[in-house]
Amino acid sequence: MNKKTTRRLVQTAALFALFIAGCGGSDNGGASASNPTADSVDATTVSAPDPPATPNTAPPADPLADPPADLDTPRIDYLTFAEGAVPVGVGGPGAEVGINEAAPISWIDGNPTPFGFISTEDLDIVTEFTFELPAPTTFDRLAVPEVTEVPSAYTTFTRHVEVLGSAAGPDDGFVTLASATLETHARRGEVTELPIVASPAVRWVKLKLQGGIENLSEGMNFQFSEIIGNGTQEPRPLADHFTGAWQSKFVKMELNQEGVLVSGCYDSQGLLEGTVDGNILRARGVDQGRAKTVSLFILSVLADSTLVGVRSTNGGPFRLYTGPPVDDVARLDCRQQAPALGCGSVIYGIKFDFDSAQIRPDSESVLEELFAGLQADESATIIIEGHTSSEGAEDYNQSLSERRAQAVVDDLVRRGLEASRIRAVGKGEAEPIAPNNDEHGRSLNRRVDVKCS
Repeated sequence: MNKKTTRRLVQTAALFALFIAGCGGSDNGGASASNPTADSVDATTVSAPDPPATPNTAPPADPLADPPADLDTPRIDYLTFAEGAVPVGVGGPGAEVGINEAAPISWIDGNPTPFGFISTEDLDIVTEFTFELPAPTTFDRLAVPEVTEVPSAYTTFTRHVEVLGSAAGPDDGFVTLASATLETHARRGEVTELPIVASPAVRWVKLKLQGGIENLSEGMNFQFSEIIGNGTQEPRPLADHFTGAWQSKFVKMELNQEGVLVSGCYDSQGLLEGTVDGNILRARGVDQGRAKTVSLFILSVLADSTLVGVRSTNGGPFRLYTGPPVDDVARLDCRQQAPALGCGSVIYGIKFDFDSAQIRPDSESVLEELFAGLQADESATIIIEGHTSSEGAEDYNQSLSERRAQAVVDDLVRRGLEASRIRAVGKGEAEPIAPNNDEHGRSLNRRVDVKCS
């Protein structure tokens, strides 16, 4: 039996386990939204494939629904920053102790590695992290991966987790969606499924963490890994707030947004271009110095106009990137160019239905801009390259990238571009521009490159 067949059998078994768990937990809805120590329905721990690239690759929670065409294809995790979930507040007693400021982003980065967020002598401390979603979202699955302990008497994983949701605002209207008391996983790659107790459409999610599994000393460092949220989300309205300047100790940036397109500058001589998807800007920047250093950005702007996001430079890990708004950026020579798409562009704003080459309606503005740019270009040959992340089977990703690239070509020809000038090429997962170990990088690797000659 080959590795691929074995992996599919494991996934099928996991799907059956989810079915059993769903049947057994349907009558339990007594977890309290106001009391994090309320009795919780039993969580279900599911072993991930052997070994997974990410625990987010579990099959759909509804066992009666048709699975994706390829069981290796993960569902969309709407509780990731790359999908528009942004941290908007920290509360509870833990907020008074002091929280690692990178923790909220780490809970929604698609990387299950446990991350420390607080050190305290209160072994039953409660800390609340609030996130805003770009559009109303209904969750049918909530889960926690990698509940693991490090060999230390001073570090432990969170013991109790509760997920609450609100449609009213970040400060009120919350109801419990799921909760559980966690137990350490027997091996790496496991995922604890949190039994769903309510499924309203919500815009704000509160993650409430309490205590630790192993409290072995008077002072402890508490860790958490990731909150996974699958379900359905309404269309995301396009944000229009990526025009302005921001500056902090580590941030110097000025941006100009025109529709879905954004251009700007950063640091002392970096120029960037990107596209907006809902409330998220994905951009690629190049320092104009001799080294031509490349930086990748995933950014959002909060209600108080603070710029928040992550940045990767020279292929390194993504780091928290945040700065307050300012009237202008000191010592920043911003030779802003008019935003444009065309030959040489790296495009993130062409969106497809899940596990499909069907272009989504919210890609219309990007395709209009791309058509205008290519129609005005005199290049004889235009190549549309489709790229994917590394999730799923390599041959499936290759086929998907080919079909998606061809869908873009077909759209551009339908708009009036000469078919003899343009062709599609699928690159699959072979040419990543960012690490695939978290959703920040994976979302940037899912892209369209335009090359002309």
